[in-house]
Amino acid sequence: MRLLHTSDWHLGRSFHRVGMLGAQAEFIGHLVGTVRERGVDAVVVSGDVYDRAVPPLAAVELFDDALHRLAGLGVPTVMISGNHDSARRLGVGAGLMGRAGIHLRTEPSACGTPVVLSDEHGDVAFYGLPYLEPVLVKDVFGVEKAGHETVLAAAMDRVRADLAARAPGTRSVVLAHAFVTGGEPSDSERDITVGGVAAVPAGVFDGVDYVALGHLHGCQTLTERVRYSGSPLPYSFSEAGHRKSMWLVDLAADGSVTAERVDCPVPRPLARIRGTLEELLADPALARHEEAWVEATLTDPVRPADPMARLTGRFPHTLSLVFDPDRAAEDAGVSYARRLAGRDDQQIAEDFVTHVRGAGPDAHERAVLRDAFDAVRADDAVREVAR
Repeated sequence: MRLLHTSDWHLGRSFHRVGMLGAQAEFIGHLVGTVRERGVDAVVVSGDVYDRAVPPLAAVELFDDALHRLAGLGVPTVMISGNHDSARRLGVGAGLMGRAGIHLRTEPSACGTPVVLSDEHGDVAFYGLPYLEPVLVKDVFGVEKAGHETVLAAAMDRVRADLAARAPGTRSVVLAHAFVTGGEPSDSERDITVGGVAAVPAGVFDGVDYVALGHLHGCQTLTERVRYSGSPLPYSFSEAGHRKSMWLVDLAADGSVTAERVDCPVPRPLARIRGTLEELLADPALARHEEAWVEATLTDPVRPADPMARLTGRFPHTLSLVFDPDRAAEDAGVSYARRLAGRDDQQIAEDFVTHVRGAGPDAHERAVLRDAFDAVRADDAVREVAR
């Protein structure tokens, strides 16, 4: 069975101030063309279909168009909700859509009930594990500790129990939206840390033939059977080095996997350039970036006049301007943003306690801070779904 694995469409999202809906529509056309031309038997979409819980109308219309075109090909599609989606909204009409071959899996309690497709070698069971917010789903799975590994392990126990009850030789595919250990994140993914931990080990998914992951925006192979497709388009300059693609996966009769990357259309290349303003304006080696979307980091010790206007004279698609003066680390003029770079909310809070009290928090205080951040994030998730 030939699968096309994609994820993280983020329909409705912009790239800095540039609307991406046109590029997203071009990707949908590319996906449909790939399904038709490469003999794809099933499409799997591993979450973050939309960029937010209440997407703009244009994004919903594009999603509707994608579903109609996929259904028109007669090729089944299995799709889960991600942490950016409202699972309840995305799942509206799932039963009716299923009759057209579009299988939406957004309900955590149903993760052990697969979509079963067949080829000449027998059945393939597709298990959809939507994004599992630990605080919100721990009771669904009967676990005491609200952690990513705990709830995913409980969900996978249900998957393995269902699979064990099926005919010998039944192949299996799991769709999941999670941060798996070994994956490389970028700046454009929303933080899903719970209890100080964001990642889960790949071993959680043992026992199935292929795991189609979503959440991280870079295409990655964690093992031959566990892969991220990545997002089809860039959503931050940290993705400048990404090759945007989908996985074309062949699942053999014995469950073995071979995979090929299928490149996605590139609306415009990304470039990150660094130096003084005069260096960036004069360096002939940067000519190759003149038509790219550019993030320019200026290292001038004093902020130059009209930097954006001057940069866009050479690089008309400059979207981001960062000031990072070449100063000693102890220089009092080093910006607050630079001092906080790479530090998460927990670390910043602990540093604040140290600053005002003269000593850092003890283990109990760190746990209180961690619980507070987890509670706020869970409350944000509930409010977003309820909007």
